[in-house]
Order: sequence, then C-alpha cells, then structure tokens
Amino acid sequence: MNEIPNCPSCKGENTYFDGSLYVCPDCAHEFNPESVTADATPDVPRDSNGAELADGDAVTVIKDLKVKGSSMV
Repeated sequence: MNEIPNCPSCKGENTYFDGSLYVCPDCAHEFNPESVTADATPDVPRDSNGAELADGDAVTVIKDLKVKGSSMV
C-alpha cells in the first residue's frame, strides 16, 4: 500500500497528495517527499525582518484587537 508521509513541518498525519505535492491541512505546508531530508534542521525563530532570534533577545509581541461596532483594529 502507498504510504503517505507525515508533514515535515508540524509532524501532522493528515497530509494528502494534491497532484504534484503533498499538502498538510493543519499548517498549510506543501512539500515534495523526495526533497525532504531525514535530518532536516529545526525551524529557527525569526523576527519580522527575517533575522534569527537567539536566547536573550528582547522581543515585543503585539496583537490587533477589533473595536466592537467598527471595522477598525
């Protein structure tokens, strides 16, 4: 039987084949199982400019909140 691989990004089991790539509906990651290596490096956290974050870096987390009765955030 044809084995469907788990998602290399989130390790989810719900992947499906969509023509030429496998798709993970949990994290929306598209991948080709031939190009995924077994010893892939883990994702490195990055800031909004793409710079890698390291231990001790100061970050500010923001979240937009909707104003009730308005289309503004």
